[in-house]
Amino acid sequence: MSKVTFRIVMVVVCMILFTSLRAQVNWMSFEEVERAWEKEPRPILIDLYTDWCGWCKRMDKATYSDERVIAYINQKYYAVKYNAESKTPVILNAKQYKYNAQYRANDLAIYLTGGQLQYPTTVFLSSPAAQPAPLAGYMVPKDIEAPLKFFGEKKEKAMNYQAFSAKLKKEW
Repeated sequence: MSKVTFRIVMVVVCMILFTSLRAQVNWMSFEEVERAWEKEPRPILIDLYTDWCGWCKRMDKATYSDERVIAYINQKYYAVKYNAESKTPVILNAKQYKYNAQYRANDLAIYLTGGQLQYPTTVFLSSPAAQPAPLAGYMVPKDIEAPLKFFGEKKEKAMNYQAFSAKLKKEW
């Protein structure tokens, strides 16, 4: 192998290793979340997406790959990445949700969004049985910081979101 070929191979190997070693959100299934929540309650974040959604893919690259967002979610939340159009039945809080052909979405996505199917939607739950708090639309790190910290610090029990957001010293 020539020196040039060897160097090219080494650069490619290093790039692959660097990419795989980068931090990422610890995405879990709903079943894993419920088991973990029983042992250590934490808020739940659900990234509701579809395969065809360009803004969902952009949010993955711009927001869910940001080191500050990743660290905060992994520290404070149980996170689920859920395809709203999944045809596989899923169970949350002892209730089974199935694909709904009329809406071309899983009934869980319909429930989590209150029937307002928009993608991407970030859904916050204080527990598996809690009322969902959906936040529709594309968000960059500076946009998602306040809602992440509001639910991550469990402030929803003490104040409303507007008051929290007004007091928050944004860092992202």
